[in-house]
Amino acid sequence: MSEAAFATIRVSRFERVLEIRLARPERLNAVNTAMRAELARAVALAAADDAIRAVLLTAEGRAFCVGQDLGERAPLPDGRKHDLSLALDREYNPLFRALAGLEKPVVAAVNGVAAGAGVSLALAADVTFAAASARFILSFANLGLGPDCGASWLLPRLVGPQRAAAIAMSGEPVAAGEAAGWGLIWRAVPDEELQAQALAFATHLAGKGPLALAATKAALAASWRHDLSTQLDLERDQQQRLGYSDDYTEGVAAFRDRRPADFRGR
Repeated sequence: MSEAAFATIRVSRFERVLEIRLARPERLNAVNTAMRAELARAVALAAADDAIRAVLLTAEGRAFCVGQDLGERAPLPDGRKHDLSLALDREYNPLFRALAGLEKPVVAAVNGVAAGAGVSLALAADVTFAAASARFILSFANLGLGPDCGASWLLPRLVGPQRAAAIAMSGEPVAAGEAAGWGLIWRAVPDEELQAQALAFATHLAGKGPLALAATKAALAASWRHDLSTQLDLERDQQQRLGYSDDYTEGVAAFRDRRPADFRGR
């Protein structure tokens, strides 16, 4: 998992946290084909390594991610138009499904503007921090497109239908403080504190029981399609399974002993 293995991202490890850092600052971290592939590889690495308990997603430079690199959308020599569904079906959608399906918590640190697919990438995290100077711009309508990369699913659930419609249709920027007030993100913090606060939070989550966090993520995701009765049954079944785990035994013992728990994920 050396940095030399990646060209468009940087992958680093901080104890039990894997940091994935977008690294095309000269292009404001616009997503090209190589970055999509490398992000998918990094997420797969995080999923496969039991020693990794949390993921921190951030970026280099003055922008988090301005979305698709439009340099890849130049007119084709024969005059044909690009079939935009191909990149979505083969690359973007599998990436976002992998992020959504990751059983480990994902924390995003949005260091600057997030636009287009960059908004979806920021919001695909379980918990999103943003620098106070950051902005979120769902810019698809400005290009004559509808939202993609899950934005049309995420926005109404985070901020409600009215705000989702206004954000998606107008293409107007949403400041970090406003995004936090609306529930679009978890917290807006001073620019100089962003990385430290996000890493500290990811490290905090990495110390929790991995079985418990995986169950929590699954339960929260399922709640959107369940009625209350079905969700209660899901919670019952999760608690039965978790109650038999060594992690639960350790958690109770640590609570009684007034010491930090040493969760092993079993």
